Amino acid sequence: MPKLKTNRGAAKRFRATASGFKCRRSFRNHMMIRKTTKQKRHLRAIGRVNQSDVRSIERMLPNA
Repeated sequence: MPKLKTNRGAAKRFRATASGFKCRRSFRNHMMIRKTTKQKRHLRAIGRVNQSDVRSIERMLPNA
């Protein structure tokens, strides 16, 4: 049986953790001056992948 290939786009966006997958937060790239302090504080938290998306990410990252 051939080796399973990793989806390279997904490998750059997601990392496996003990409890699931983490990902980079959106809305963190630019125009940070206009965002409120509260919004920026909440964006500091680690982005977690929703449970409904975990199965498709596991397929894209077979070796994670």
